[in-house]
Amino acid sequence: MKKQIIALSLGLMSVITFAQKKELRTAEKAIKKNDYATALNAVKSVEGMLTDMKSKYKSKYYFLKGQALAGKKNYEDAAKAFNNLFSYEKEIGKSRYTKDAQPMLNDLIQKVSNAAIKAYNDDKDYKEATKQFYLTYKLSPKDTSFLYNAAVSASLAKDYDTSLEYYKELKNVGYTGIATQYLATNKTSGEVENLGSKSNRDTMVKLGQYTNPTTKVSKSKKAEIVKNIGYIYVNQGKTEEAIAALQEARKSNPKDINLLLNEAQMYIKLKKMDKFGALMKEAVELDPTNPTLFFNLGVVNANENKVEEAIKYYKKAIELDPNYGDAYMNMAAAILSKEKAIVDEMNENLSNFKKYDELQEKQKELYRKALPFLEKADEIKRTEDTVRSLLNIYDTLEMTNKSEPLRKVYKEMRGQ
Repeated sequence: MKKQIIALSLGLMSVITFAQKKELRTAEKAIKKNDYATALNAVKSVEGMLTDMKSKYKSKYYFLKGQALAGKKNYEDAAKAFNNLFSYEKEIGKSRYTKDAQPMLNDLIQKVSNAAIKAYNDDKDYKEATKQFYLTYKLSPKDTSFLYNAAVSASLAKDYDTSLEYYKELKNVGYTGIATQYLATNKTSGEVENLGSKSNRDTMVKLGQYTNPTTKVSKSKKAEIVKNIGYIYVNQGKTEEAIAALQEARKSNPKDINLLLNEAQMYIKLKKMDKFGALMKEAVELDPTNPTLFFNLGVVNANENKVEEAIKYYKKAIELDPNYGDAYMNMAAAILSKEKAIVDEMNENLSNFKKYDELQEKQKELYRKALPFLEKADEIKRTEDTVRSLLNIYDTLEMTNKSEPLRKVYKEMRGQ
């Protein structure tokens, strides 16, 4: 009796194996005819037999399933099938289909990635770009830069909830955005190219096709991610969450100047200039040779009508960067801000000619003091604003030798 049961079991196993083989062959033939629906149905019919399936059929099952799903444009599940294949064949130590499947998966990743880039760059369809970038990341989870691109795209699409979700995911996976580029100069074109890997670059240099090998490491995006999370909270009206996100990041790295500046920019957005000014002072202590920090402190003090303090900071910015055009322009504006008090007093002394003349001379002296800074700003970068400001001063000081030539320039700039 026992022998009969064993015989029946063996017979059943051969029937099951035959069925598996038949369905997989059906799927294979359907894929060759691009009949992916039939292929997928055939593959699904043997899913319940996976536990007892022979290794060669199980590998083929994953391989065919990946192709059928890819043909149906279900790229995410196709990638799962291919990755299951890779894991399984690695586990059993036999590589029957991995070699053929890997290029197929790479093609899927490339196809979706190209669609994402097109939607982002060419079509400006940020909603579609978000979808395709995130799908690329799901197809290739190691390529976390696609998750970052998805977060940025979602923000541009004003889908702040999705963007926030992706940025938080980036934080959880420890994304930094730091990438190493292995560069060399193409002898034929003379252009610097990224050759992908150190070994590839070194080989190309040895072959004489490239010269000047260099390595470039990109900056971390951790501070930018925290900043973007904060800005999303601001756009959602969640002020406290925005501040908490940036402060939490700064606690882990209090001397990171970028994190500090991001928090400072947040306070500008929230119109909390006192907080901004306090952080700028802290930033100056961390980076005392940065002219932009002193310039920003000048702006803060100017907005609070602390003119002498503003002038002091603008002077420091100019001292650190003698070609800082905005600092010269703001210096002139800070000096000229004292004019209002003089003009008010002039209006009160219209009948007191002596007092009025004294005040008018005081006004002109103010113009003479501001003039060199305006001229320098115009020299560094000429704009309608610099030219118009100079014309006003030249006219007031009756400097016709300078005002007349500049007036022609101003008219040309305005298309007159």
